[in-house]
Amino acid sequence: MAAFAAESGEHLVAAPRDERFRRFARSFDERAYRARLRELGIRWLPRSSGEFPGALAAIFDPPPGVFTRGGGGCALLDVPAVAVVGARSCSPYGAHVARMLGRELAAAGLVVVSGLARGVDAEAHRGALEAGGPTVAVLGCGIDRDYPTAHAQLARRIRERGLLVSEYAPGVEPAPWRFPARNRIIAGLTAATVVVEARERSGALITADLALEEGREVFAVPGEITNALSAGTNRLLALGATPLTGTADVLRSFGVAAAAAPVPELNGDLARVFDALGAGASAIDDLVSATGLDAAAVASALGELELHGLASEGDGLYRRAVTA
Repeated sequence: MAAFAAESGEHLVAAPRDERFRRFARSFDERAYRARLRELGIRWLPRSSGEFPGALAAIFDPPPGVFTRGGGGCALLDVPAVAVVGARSCSPYGAHVARMLGRELAAAGLVVVSGLARGVDAEAHRGALEAGGPTVAVLGCGIDRDYPTAHAQLARRIRERGLLVSEYAPGVEPAPWRFPARNRIIAGLTAATVVVEARERSGALITADLALEEGREVFAVPGEITNALSAGTNRLLALGATPLTGTADVLRSFGVAAAAAPVPELNGDLARVFDALGAGASAIDDLVSATGLDAAAVASALGELELHGLASEGDGLYRRAVTA
């Protein structure tokens, strides 16, 4: 079914009953197909396998199987997991919260699942990687694609200790309708979904709705009522989602204790902003000038430094809280 779907461009959760599929099945060389997957470093996990994740098998329309790529074994898909999803064009605050959640959930031993998209998804993956934990990225395209291409390096880092997962075979191009379909897999692999920021018609709300339909826990980060990025999360709260005020809210639902927050490595943007802080107090505009970074990157780095006690803010000015 997966190979036929790739060739025909269809979305399948059950075998078609038409003659076209029967002809394809008669000519299909499973041994050669599996050999090609092995050459590409791709594994196929059919729904009929005892290794297929139980949480995903339990949803209304599970895929016929999933393709996986990466160093994490298939058993990783049965480890208690949390989806962290949200807006692609998120605010610096949303990026900060997503990264914090990814880091702290992974440090507590949970697997962080998201969609490798820009914004909240990518920050959640990065946070999990910073904590040294595995993370799972579910793709809305063929398993051989790192999409979006801007996240090729992030995808490589995920593969080193986690997994890329897709119901779509190699060669399947990304298409708008595939992403809502893949969201059911994100929700299906996880016991809880956290929506960080979402506009009224955000794809993250599809993930949350699917999780609710399956009886899974949904958390939403409250936001300003005047902010369009909070419209979706605030609507979820009005519908009964659990307000998220910190990572501990999620951990309590799993009966898991929080781990000590890991201190980040000071490299990249973090190092540039930390160095620019120097011994005095600085405004964000000063740090933008000193580092050459844009305001959003500076604000995100400052949030990271504050989180770990390396910077503090007062009256709009930032200072080093510790010496290097």
